[in-house]
Amino acid sequence: MKFQDLLSGFIRLHVLHHAAQHEVCGQWIMDELARHGYRLSPGTLYPMLHAMEKKGYLVSRQDQEGKTRRRLYRITEQGREGLGTAIVQMREFAGEAAGEDS
Repeated sequence: MKFQDLLSGFIRLHVLHHAAQHEVCGQWIMDELARHGYRLSPGTLYPMLHAMEKKGYLVSRQDQEGKTRRRLYRITEQGREGLGTAIVQMREFAGEAAGEDS
């Protein structure tokens, strides 16, 4: 993905946003991010999810339906706090970038 280094923060915020709404699995996240123009491989997404879990933003559990096993992620309280802070900062930046706050 072009400019991945600049956009990786937005990807993490998308993950937190959706994990706050409902449990998410990696494939669902990849599909949802693709809808927004982010193309990630499993080799990029899963280490990111594991790092977010290690930092306390997400918690996961394993789910098994028949022979299919998958890991489901949901947001933690720390993740909610971080997402809230990021939203405030994004709004401030968006206003500044739109010329509302010079």
